[in-house]
This record gives sequence, C-alpha cells and structure tokens, in this order.
Amino acid sequence: MKSGKFWAWVVFALGAAYFFIPLIATVEFSMRMRRGVYSLDAYKVVLGDARFQASFGYSVLAAVFTIILGVLIVVPAAYWIRLRLPQLRPIVEFITLLPLVIPAIVIVFGYIRMYGSNSPLPFLASDTGTNALLVIGYATLSLPYMYRAVDTGLRTIDVRTLTEAAQILGAGWSTIITRVILPNVLIAVLSGAFLTFAIVIGEFTMASLLNRPAFGPYLQNIGANRAYEPAALAIIAFAITWGCMSLIQILSRFAPRSANRPN
Repeated sequence: MKSGKFWAWVVFALGAAYFFIPLIATVEFSMRMRRGVYSLDAYKVVLGDARFQASFGYSVLAAVFTIILGVLIVVPAAYWIRLRLPQLRPIVEFITLLPLVIPAIVIVFGYIRMYGSNSPLPFLASDTGTNALLVIGYATLSLPYMYRAVDTGLRTIDVRTLTEAAQILGAGWSTIITRVILPNVLIAVLSGAFLTFAIVIGEFTMASLLNRPAFGPYLQNIGANRAYEPAALAIIAFAITWGCMSLIQILSRFAPRSANRPN
C-alpha cells in the first residue's frame, strides 16, 4: 500500500514538473527584457500596444457574439431533443463532434469557396459579412463544448415535468425556453460560454485566413518579430484561459445536484 502511494506521488510530481517547469521558465524569460534585472517591461509594452488593445477587443467582441449565437442555437435544440426526439441524440452528438475531427482550415476554405466575392452569397466581399462568417465559424468550433455543457445541465432537471407545468399555466414555447428552461441550466450555459470564450481568444486559423484583426494572428505576428513580448503574451493568454476554467469550477459549485430523471 505504501509502495503504491509512493509511486502515485512520483507520477504526480513528474506530471507537475512537466507542466510547471516550462511555465516558470516562460515567466522568468518574459521578465528579462531589461538587461541584468527582472522587470515587467515586456508586459507594459504588450499591454500598451495599440494593436494588442484593438485585436484583444475585437476577439472579445467576437466571443460575445459567438456565445450569443451558440446559446440561441444549442439551448432550444438540446431541449427539444431531450423532450421530443430522444432517438436523435446519438446522431446529434455525432454531428456536434465533427468540428473536433474536421480541421478548422478545411472549414474556412469551404467558407472561402462558398462565400467568396464571386459566389451567389458574397459574404467575404464586405467587412460586416466577413465578421459574421467568422462568428459562425467560431460557433461551429465551440459547438462540441457548448452542446455537451447544455446537455449535461438538462440532465439535472426534469424537463418534461417543467414543460407540462408551464403549459398548464399557459406559457408558450418561447416563454418555456427563456423563463423556465434557461434559468435552470444557466450554470451549464455559462460553463459552455467560458469555454467558447477561451477558444475564440486563442483561435488563429480562421481569423488569419479571413484576414481579421483578431488576437490569435496578433500573437503569431508578435512571436515572429519580437523576443520577450511573445513570452509575456503567452502568459497573458494562459492566465485568460485558466481564469475561464477557474470560473467554470466556481460556477459548477452552484449547479443543481439533483439526480438524473427519465424524460
């Protein structure tokens, strides 16, 4: 028993070292911009860069629209599947997994071919259309995470009973979804939203090929032309991602703990 615990701690220590040593080295390197002394100069340069502010602001705005689009699509679809069409769940789950196996570069090249300036739907002929297409692409990439978060939240509530009770009181379908179902799965929706935010902030392929001023291409451009600033940006992006993950863990403490009920 003691030997098992020892080797478990050895494996844990090796895993922690594999994770933290490169992170600590990156932090240390990012603080060596001023020769002979540790400083936060690289972080000051990055945070004061107008391109950083513009690209980060663009990606945050794109993430907000992506989350809204994802919620509008996923919540009604997942709710209706659990309520009326449970036999379609395997098919829908398979479809929502496709963005994990189809590379983003394939998706974006399909967009370029279908919505280029010479196509019947020339979305890429204008900045507004290109931005809308990018948000749709981001919603596609985040679909596996958003759908599973919402589906998990729906499993913790009795969808059929809540729906029947709301219908007895005269509620329509839009009222049921917005005022009955959505508040009960709000924690799950927020978990999916934070995952979506982290994906959008770091995404490079779609934004680059569609020539959008997003945060991912900015990271790549700085990494190709600077020394210390890329390390600072890597730590900032890491902090944003883990901040989102921490918020998910905090919000999960407030999630309903009821057992699954047959619907």
